[in-house]
This record gives sequence, C-alpha cells and structure tokens, in this order.
Amino acid sequence: MIVTPTNKEVTKLEGLHLYHADMSNCSMRVRMTLTEKGLPWISHHLDLRKKEAVTPEYFGIHPKGLVPTLVHQGVVHIESNEIIEYLDETFPDPPLQPEAEDERAEMREWLRTATEIHLPAVKTVIYTRKIGKVLRKNDVEDAKYRALQRDPELLAFHAAATSGNGLPQQNVEKAEATLYRLFDKVEAELSEHEWLVGDKFSLADISWVPLHFTLIGVEFPFEERYPHVTAWAAAIRERPSFQEGILRWCAKF
Repeated sequence: MIVTPTNKEVTKLEGLHLYHADMSNCSMRVRMTLTEKGLPWISHHLDLRKKEAVTPEYFGIHPKGLVPTLVHQGVVHIESNEIIEYLDETFPDPPLQPEAEDERAEMREWLRTATEIHLPAVKTVIYTRKIGKVLRKNDVEDAKYRALQRDPELLAFHAAATSGNGLPQQNVEKAEATLYRLFDKVEAELSEHEWLVGDKFSLADISWVPLHFTLIGVEFPFEERYPHVTAWAAAIRERPSFQEGILRWCAKF
C-alpha cells in the first residue's frame, strides 16, 4: 500500500530505506525478504520500548505510526505483507512466489490471513502475555499517543493493552482460539509439504515464521501440539535470512 507522507523529507530518499523495530514480527518479514533478495537497504531502527515511533515526524511517514515502513526511491509503502510482495515483484530474482497461478493464489491467501489476524489474534496474545507490560505507557506517553493516533481500533487496543487495564478476557480467549484454528491448518499443510505452499520456500513462509518466533516467546505451545510446524520453523531458522532478518535484531523475543 502506497501512502502520501506529510513528512516530505522521506520523499527525497534514494534507494531502499526501512523504518523498522527489532521485535516487530511485521518488520521481521521485510528484513527476511530483503536478505533473501540480497538487496542493500538503509536501516532506520525505531526502539518501541523508548516510544521512538510515537513522534510527529514518524506519524508523518506512516499515518498510523506502525512499523515497518519501506521507502523506495522516495515512495512510501506500508503493510508488511504488501511490502514483501512488492519487493518480490520489483526485484524478481530470486523469485519468492510460486509459478503456478493456483499456488500463487494460495500464497496470497496465507498473506491475507496473516494480515487479518495481526491485531485481533497475534497482537492480542503477545501484548496480553508479555509486550503490554514492556510497552506500558504512563499518562504523558498515553496523551502523546492519543494526540497523534487517529485510528479508532488502535486507540482502543492500546488504551487497554498498554495502560495497565489489560484486554478483555473474551478478546484474549477468542484470539487464542483463532491461533489454534489457524495453526491446526498450518500443521495439516506441513504434514503434506515441506513448505506452506507446495515444495518451494515462498513469501507465505516468510509471512508466517515471525508469528511462530514471537508466539514461542510468549510460550504458545507449538512443540507439544504442532510437530510439523516445529520442524518447519527449525528448517527456516537455518536460513541466512532468518539469522540476518530476525536473530541479528532480536535474538530472543
């Protein structure tokens, strides 16, 4: 998704620039893709613990203040799964999408699903179990965020998740049920194929493995329930893109 920034300084940037955070699973996807492609990029790291994304300057780049943001030749791209697809189409060698149209459609469905569950499922569980305490806002920080954020869904989420109130238990239970349902599907797929879509590593795997990595960090029970998912994640962990795109920035979630 391309957006028009109000912070016009970024429109002057040449090459590939990535605004990202070490522990952001969405940032992990893009860093992995850049590494798989062997693309040089300039890092603009934002420490979420220090609320470095909650500034007028960054909201002027990304209208919701989220990471990652990719700036390519002065054009601003947001939404991680759209960014990785853009990178693969813009820099097609080596390809990270299946050649067959039916498999490409399947891959895009995995990307779409990962995007849809980010806030209501993945982020809900991660913030409830760990990150809400790490990123807790005091009154001054909360007021600053509210002054910048215009998205009602994000305002409601962070009001509960980072202010000490906690998310409603029914939301948490629904999020966990969603994750179990979808990783049951992932497990079934990986019982028949080496990768999420057929027998070639693709953007689908890049999209989903950061979810596994961050959920492991909050003790989601993969090993006892999902042996094929566990083996799949272990295989990806050996790839240079995982080492460079995830572990270099976030050795342990």
